[in-house]
Amino acid sequence: MEVYTSFECGGETVAAVLHTPDQTPAPGVIMCHGFTGHKAETHRLFVQAARDFAAHGLAVLRFDFRGSGDSAGDFRDMTITREVEDARAALGFLASRPEVDGGRLGALGLSLGGCVAACTAGRDDRVKALVLWSALAHPTRLANRFREAFQGEAQVMDYDGWDIGRGLMEDADAVKPLEDIRAYRGPALILHGTKDESVLPSDAEDFSAALDGRATLHFVSGADHVYSSFTWKEEVITRSRDFLLEHLGR
Repeated sequence: MEVYTSFECGGETVAAVLHTPDQTPAPGVIMCHGFTGHKAETHRLFVQAARDFAAHGLAVLRFDFRGSGDSAGDFRDMTITREVEDARAALGFLASRPEVDGGRLGALGLSLGGCVAACTAGRDDRVKALVLWSALAHPTRLANRFREAFQGEAQVMDYDGWDIGRGLMEDADAVKPLEDIRAYRGPALILHGTKDESVLPSDAEDFSAALDGRATLHFVSGADHVYSSFTWKEEVITRSRDFLLEHLGR
């Protein structure tokens, strides 16, 4: 079953879709989308993954961070710290649902959403299993893309129609996902395309090293940043589903 729903974070409404399996209560997973992304993600990657996971016994909550997709808020206020707040609110909402076993929760993130998921897992012990897809380990690299474009005291810049706030750069310099993830004590699956041109494959190795033996690292041969082929997409969805079922239970 798929239900359009919402929850609150910071006094603003966060739009979401909840996928539930036939047998409940079930383990639950939140899905964190990437920078300028949304709860469906590119070529409906999150939709297909969530439906697959639910068909195999997992409850899934995919949601739009504040300022993105259908959620309230302005993108100019977007920071990684705010998105971690959204992710933790999503965990709380998912755990509160009668269809979900709140003691068996996981987090999955793509790209910047992988950075958010890593930080969330390190800060919130409700996360029992973690999956990172093409995850950004060094947020300062994102900030550096915009740093020179800000003129004088300007607080907002135009990035392909997105209003990027100066606060994103300042926050990205301060967020340390590799330090956060060291506090996470559970298992992790790290997937990354060998031809990713947006986030270096070495970021996956950095996350793996920070987890000190608690991560399974797998490179998807030839894959780009968002797994833009049927074969790559099937590989990341299948591996992620099997990992989550193994560590959260059916």
